[in-house]
Amino acid sequence: MDWVLLDRDGVINEDSDAYIKSPAEWAPITGSLEAIALLRHNGFRVAVLTNQSGIARGLFDRPTLESIHKKMRDMVEQAGGHLDDIFYCPHGPEDGCNCRKPKTGLFEQFARKYGADLDGVPAIGDSLRDIQSAASVGAEPILVETGKGAKTLKRNPDLDVSSFSNLYEAVQYILYTRR
Repeated sequence: MDWVLLDRDGVINEDSDAYIKSPAEWAPITGSLEAIALLRHNGFRVAVLTNQSGIARGLFDRPTLESIHKKMRDMVEQAGGHLDDIFYCPHGPEDGCNCRKPKTGLFEQFARKYGADLDGVPAIGDSLRDIQSAASVGAEPILVETGKGAKTLKRNPDLDVSSFSNLYEAVQYILYTRR
């Protein structure tokens, strides 16, 4: 079974410069839940790889993050989809960890756990760091223009990756190119 890897904030749910700090603040981007369901119905497994520096910044704790992820999983399931796993980096930018994107630790954790070959695996994100980490491990970086995506494209006009308006359009591309 093939995998698709997703960033969370700005790809699946609305992003916030003030961080998503509670389940009440978590709101899906239109079409994202249906996109994940479409992947499932077409035989793909889905994992989320997300930086969550709000933990290191003291904005929320791990139990709160788990509550946010429970809401996300429940809403994905209600839409007919499924998230196979969620990997997150709880560190801040100055912590020097290897799991904070653009470093590759989250991808490596995923690959180890599932014995997965990352070569060509679609990895969808909305920021340059998402694209950089995916490219560094040989995954296929895909940019969505939701979240920080439009700004990422504007700031990096020579970025040579597939880009789409939103997750639903990116999934349509994956389904078309993987058949």
